[in-house]
Amino acid sequence: MTSNQKDNKVILICFYGPESTGKSTLAKKLAVHFETLFVPEVAREIVTSNQFTLDDIRKIAKAQNQRVKEFIPKANRFLICDTDILTTRIYSNQYLGEAPIELDDLEKEILYDHYFLFDIDVPWISDGMRDLKDQRPAMLEKFKKELDSRAIPYTWVRGNYEERERFLIQEIEKRIR
Repeated sequence: MTSNQKDNKVILICFYGPESTGKSTLAKKLAVHFETLFVPEVAREIVTSNQFTLDDIRKIAKAQNQRVKEFIPKANRFLICDTDILTTRIYSNQYLGEAPIELDDLEKEILYDHYFLFDIDVPWISDGMRDLKDQRPAMLEKFKKELDSRAIPYTWVRGNYEERERFLIQEIEKRIR
């Protein structure tokens, strides 16, 4: 846990799961709804294709954690994070067949208070970077396995986008009361 997280009692929420499940859109909408901040997927600022290196993965992971740390003191009660180091690890393994050892330490720097695992029961939408449409079930299983192997509790997010938004509002309200 970062010292700012403890001192400010900011609840860290991670929107987690495979591509094209509504995480980014809902992170933005809920940050507005709750008058707080969200941390975007920093990888999209660093790489512009799925051709990247282990050095790129290191940069992405460090930048992602740094952004979270920068936003914690500015957040209003909680901070929504549109990804985490586990996600970086999953995609590094998916595309490169390995992940940098540095991710082990970076993963321990920030502990999320709650994970929301987004199911793949919404249509896949291409955006120029997404390319795992046919692997969605396998990717969902990889995401779930990473949480389960670490005994990290999570809440499933399912349904259409409107249902997801209503559900997340209710779940977040429970956590910030």
